Amino acid sequence: MTGDLQTLRNFLLRPRIDLSPWPAERLWLPVSGGDQLAARLHARDRLGERPLVVLIHGLSGCEDSIYIRASARFWLSLGHPVLRLNLRGSQPSRPRCRGHYHGGRSEDPQSALDALVSRERSAARQGLILVGYSLGGNVLIKLLAEAGRRLPVRAAASVSAPIDLEATSERFHAPRNRLYLRWLLTLLKREAVAPPAELSAAERRAIAEARTVREFDDRFIAPRFGFADAGDYYRRCSGLRFLPEVEVPFAALHADDDPWIPDDAYAEAARIANANLRIHVTDGGGHVGFHGQGDPRPWHDRAIEAFVRAAG
Repeated sequence: MTGDLQTLRNFLLRPRIDLSPWPAERLWLPVSGGDQLAARLHARDRLGERPLVVLIHGLSGCEDSIYIRASARFWLSLGHPVLRLNLRGSQPSRPRCRGHYHGGRSEDPQSALDALVSRERSAARQGLILVGYSLGGNVLIKLLAEAGRRLPVRAAASVSAPIDLEATSERFHAPRNRLYLRWLLTLLKREAVAPPAELSAAERRAIAEARTVREFDDRFIAPRFGFADAGDYYRRCSGLRFLPEVEVPFAALHADDDPWIPDDAYAEAARIANANLRIHVTDGGGHVGFHGQGDPRPWHDRAIEAFVRAAG
């Protein structure tokens, strides 16, 4: 139960994360097909003075997810500018997105960051620190393998990333997770059909009729993005297969009591011969939890900051 309590802590307590000391401005960053990703940029005046920290949310999350706001406050309090980036089709991006994201659509944050660095040239002077949470962490790993050196990335990290999507799907659909499954599927469906999403009648029917997340991936995500089925999508987009190609300092943080993501893929990741990788599996922490007593800052924020400092 400890892992579940860590996972549910923010949902149950709904802590208020005050970011008002660091006013943010709305940015719209272009991606393919005419869509734009919404983002919140805090402390623009610090661009060029300290590395810009970019935070990428997980499945059905957004810039206002509590873990994103908590991390934003952590990094802002250390003097960094922060960008809270929303994926394509998430609630803040949806007004200017007809399309949708998935666990391997790394070209979207890549395009958005390209546009940001081009627009805010001072951001490149001190470089970027990229942090991805849950599914956003998987997207980030693929991005780093494809474009990590082309972008001015100083260091990066993932928190509770499902680096083996097939194994994560199996674990998530276990009977013990049925309440999680029902909750997440409801959010996924609502997000996918929100206007102005561009969907065919068949896609709307597939979304409505999906009874599991795997069915949602098999009947909507896979055909929409050219995968043979959910299994093909999971195989081709799992972060584990991209870790050998990461060419920047990268830390992957995971808890052994995560109720959704099994440990096996992280044990395999730890055996990869890539000096840029640091794989850290803790004895507890749940899924994007890592809450402790005596410090309101989640352990993962403190661990990533220490990793970034060590990486130089």
